[in-house]
Amino acid sequence: MTHVDLNFDNRKALLFALTSERLSVYYEHDVWPDDNRALDTAKVWLMRQDLVGPPRLIRELAQLSGQFAKTLADSLSREAGLYMAHEMNQSLDPNHASPVAMDLLDECGRLLREASLAD
Repeated sequence: MTHVDLNFDNRKALLFALTSERLSVYYEHDVWPDDNRALDTAKVWLMRQDLVGPPRLIRELAQLSGQFAKTLADSLSREAGLYMAHEMNQSLDPNHASPVAMDLLDECGRLLREASLAD
C-alpha cells in the first residue's frame, strides 16, 4: 500500500477535522481535549486517508487546531458554537455540502499560510 504525503489540501482537511473534534468534545464535555488527544485523532485520520506526514508537522497542526477551536468558541455564543461544531462534523462526510464549513475550510487554509505550514 502506497502512502501519500500531506499536501496543502490534505493539511487543510486535517486541520478542519481536528478543530471539529476539539469543538465537539468541548461542547459535549465542557473541557478542551489536549494536544495528545488531537495527535491520536490525527494519526487515525491519516491512517484512514492513507496519508503520512512528518511528526513535527502533525504536532504543529494539532496545536493549531486547539488555537483555532478556542478562537471559534470564544467568538460564538454556546448555541452558535454547538451549531458550528455540528456543521463541521456533518461536513466530514464528503456527501454533505455546507457553506459554513466551506468558509471554515478556507479559514484553515489562511491559518496554515499564516503559520508557515502551507508547504
